[in-house]
Amino acid sequence: MSQKKTQRSHTCGELGVNHLNQEVMLCGWVAKRRDHGGLIFIDLRDRYGLTQIVFDPEIMGKAAEAIEAFEKAGKLRSEYVLWCKGKVRARPDGMQNTKLVTGQIEVACHDLVILSEAQTPPFPIEDDIEVAEQLRLQYRYLDLRRPYLQNNLITRHKMLQIVRQHLDAHSFIEVETPILYKSTPEGARDFIVPSRLSPGQFYALPQSPQTLKQLLMISGMDRYFQIARCFRDEDLRADRQPEFSQIDIETSFLDEESLFPILEEMVQKLWKQILKVDIKAPFLRMDYREAMERFGSDKPDVRFGLEIQDISDVFSKSTFQVFSNALTTNARGIQGSVRAIVVHNGDVKSGAASAADSFSRKDLDDMTKHLSAYGAKGLLWIKIQPDGEMQSPAAKFFTVEEKAALVSRLNLKPGSIVMIVADKNKVVFDSLGALRLELGARLGVIPKPEDKNFAFLWVVNFPLLEFDDKEGRYFACHHPFTSPRPEFYDDFIHGTNMDAIQASAYDMVLNGVEVGGGSLRIYRSDVQAAMFKLLGISPEEAKLKFGFFMEALQFGTPPHGGLAFGVERLAALLCGVRPIRDVMAFPKTQKGTDIMAGTPSEVSKEQLHELNVMVVKTPK
Repeated sequence: MSQKKTQRSHTCGELGVNHLNQEVMLCGWVAKRRDHGGLIFIDLRDRYGLTQIVFDPEIMGKAAEAIEAFEKAGKLRSEYVLWCKGKVRARPDGMQNTKLVTGQIEVACHDLVILSEAQTPPFPIEDDIEVAEQLRLQYRYLDLRRPYLQNNLITRHKMLQIVRQHLDAHSFIEVETPILYKSTPEGARDFIVPSRLSPGQFYALPQSPQTLKQLLMISGMDRYFQIARCFRDEDLRADRQPEFSQIDIETSFLDEESLFPILEEMVQKLWKQILKVDIKAPFLRMDYREAMERFGSDKPDVRFGLEIQDISDVFSKSTFQVFSNALTTNARGIQGSVRAIVVHNGDVKSGAASAADSFSRKDLDDMTKHLSAYGAKGLLWIKIQPDGEMQSPAAKFFTVEEKAALVSRLNLKPGSIVMIVADKNKVVFDSLGALRLELGARLGVIPKPEDKNFAFLWVVNFPLLEFDDKEGRYFACHHPFTSPRPEFYDDFIHGTNMDAIQASAYDMVLNGVEVGGGSLRIYRSDVQAAMFKLLGISPEEAKLKFGFFMEALQFGTPPHGGLAFGVERLAALLCGVRPIRDVMAFPKTQKGTDIMAGTPSEVSKEQLHELNVMVVKTPK
């Protein structure tokens, strides 16, 4: 076979009427084959598109290679890999395909080479077909031939190129940090790697390059970024994978007011160049507390209503135990709340019944079960009857004054339905935040990806610490390197008003998804030592795990901060898809397995012996 019969002159996505009568060479996979008696049609596919190939014996001639090409065409099957040579001609009138870039032409083939035969694939290589996810992942290399996934990966590629160009223009430099690193607590379990040369000792795969990028600031690199591979051994969800990528950014001598515009401009470029959508800047800023009180989430979707309303004062003197217990101040001086979401008649789709009639008792029971996962002990509901009376299992516990105040506060009308949770604030916010999204989906008020409704915002002023009642101590809400806001430094150093201390932390949020999060960092060694002490990390443990970092802080550390964007989350939003595995080439399942390669898997006894590792399997 000559070399030229494995190469192409054009791709399957570029030929048009400007190529008429040109002789071309194409390579690709057989997407479809149609035999119309004396004519054979092939849809030839590569990642650039489709081109229709026609084998027409009337114009192919009597040359040996043409006769052989027609005979071979009769044997073609789905996913065979071909090289073909022919002349571009216009498709007959009425046979054009306006959905294809190449839909006005076809290639009349007179020479064909079958480069590779193929078994019948376990599923059609087409978009919009129902195939079990497990089967797709088992044959991921075939699934990746689908235009849907290929386009997602191409979009991801374009996204990262725009990011690199933008950050380079703002004097950021790309620096790679180690993958084999030190185990440090960052909120999730580490993946650990045994060292052959240091028996009994281990590396850890980085959850993020957090301390490393801070060390780069101490080294004077000033503005750093990296497309960093990160690893976290945690339970998986639709938007989580054990290994993922992030656009990791760190800067010196910049605060939020200087950093935010650079990042907003980067996002504007992404949406403009990839989706042709103009994003307005500066982005809305919302205080963490406001986000929780209105939306029950620190990553609120602000594109629709159904906001949470505080009705604690309405029931401040209630004898209803569910409410009175929630509003009782605990030993730490913290009080819970009673909050509600109201669905009015105007919130249901046109032509539907009233809001109250839109939810059956089974619907309400199902939502109650759903909220139990967030710690809610129950969901109290109230339906307003046509005569204005309240229908609710708890209505008998309300006084006349409480009912009147509730109707006034929530602007209740006949047909309205109220859903209430009373508990600790964390439980109330988590539960009603989840309920709001559930209601939004049920009522169809959440915009769809094709609507191209993008609501960016910054959530700022997060709490620095969170008290764990079970552990009886504080934990860092972000990570132990996040700085308190300057106005809270004294409280932090002296250990006073701990629940009120705010962090210099910020998240960029889009349509209910956190796409990036970061903070200004602690750059004083005394403040960092105070943070470790507060988190229950002893001086000995701090020295063991962070001694190198604590020492570095004492050699002239600039004020610095940064942010990391989730590559997969950003790409998924740009592609309009939900599961991030659809923008990853080889994702894991929800159990963290790769069923295509069969990993994780056992290794030989010889390998374990060489690593000084013994496997002990404990019963589940």
